[in-house]
Amino acid sequence: MTYQFETDPTSKAIGLIVLQSDETLEQDIRRIFDWETLIYVTRVPSALEVSQDTLQQMAETLPAAASLFPAGAKFSAIGYGCTSGTAQIGASHVASLVRQEVDTPFVTEPLSALLAACDHLSIKKLGLLSPYVASVSERLVSVLGQAGVSCPVFGSYDEAEETVVAHISAASTYQAAMDLAAQGGIDALFLSCTNLRTLDVIAKLEAETGLPVLSSNQVLAWDLGRKAGVTLPANDFGQLFKKDR
Repeated sequence: MTYQFETDPTSKAIGLIVLQSDETLEQDIRRIFDWETLIYVTRVPSALEVSQDTLQQMAETLPAAASLFPAGAKFSAIGYGCTSGTAQIGASHVASLVRQEVDTPFVTEPLSALLAACDHLSIKKLGLLSPYVASVSERLVSVLGQAGVSCPVFGSYDEAEETVVAHISAASTYQAAMDLAAQGGIDALFLSCTNLRTLDVIAKLEAETGLPVLSSNQVLAWDLGRKAGVTLPANDFGQLFKKDR
């Protein structure tokens, strides 16, 4: 027997393009968003060693990764999860590559999200913690500077392997961030990299430094939420989520 059926209306969803080598972003996004929010994840091939060349290579495979989202989903916003990759490829080019395969009104990534968060909190000077080697970090600092946000205080783990970055302890990140804050002359701290474990140290850092603390995954979630029109549940992941509540 053949049965008749009805279909439910298509719900709006958020798309997330995660690096193959990333072990942190997807978990953090799930912690920040309500479980009722539809979040679809695809992965883009990425090298285990981070360099300007390997970051640039993602531009070649980004459309194919975006094409693997469910064809029937209606995306309110899509996020590409790489801060340094965006600095290398370019935010506008990232958006155009995603839109080659997916119809969505908004594409964002941690770099554009960071700049939006800085504007939201009136931040002009960042203390930047990056896990990566000098050439990758310098590119990010340069792009931020061109957008009007300087990084007078900077620190790095000088690490090239993503597998190592994903397992840098939150305690290590806390200690490095505290050292950067102690140098003064900044409006906020930024903990760069979607693979870095940051969510559980943000509140403590803000309480002890008196500064807003931003991180790649935190600002990406905030920007995805506001672009998609999703009200994020109350959380303890920084002043960014509390302003204007």
